[in-house]
Amino acid sequence: MPCPKIIVAFLLSCYAVSIIGCGSEVEGPERFDVSGNVTFNGQPVAYGSIIFTPDTSKQNSGPQGVATIRDGKYDTASKGRGVVGGLHKVIIEGLNDEVPDETEENPTPPPFPEFTTEVDLPKETSTQDFTVPAAK
Repeated sequence: MPCPKIIVAFLLSCYAVSIIGCGSEVEGPERFDVSGNVTFNGQPVAYGSIIFTPDTSKQNSGPQGVATIRDGKYDTASKGRGVVGGLHKVIIEGLNDEVPDETEENPTPPPFPEFTTEVDLPKETSTQDFTVPAAK
């Protein structure tokens, strides 16, 4: 028969593992994926980024959602982070190249200045298209 100390140590180990769990991901608010198209001057934005920031001035809080824009499309489910839903400030940045060359002496300016808008996103997976207006 096994020693009582070994049984107690085994049970304590099992209890510790059950408390710690198997994953190392930190729990937070539920996130929802959002995807869509981004255009400028009637054309798809070749490369860029889109950032969704909960609008705290409208009592919305939580982590930012982010995605990469490629060929006019973005999807937070593809190497991005989903949104919490509700009112968000959205920042869209267009780039000329997928990986800008920061050593270039006279880099080509981005296709448009950073564009900011607001959107009310549902608390579910959704689609949201954006049109960046021409600069004035």
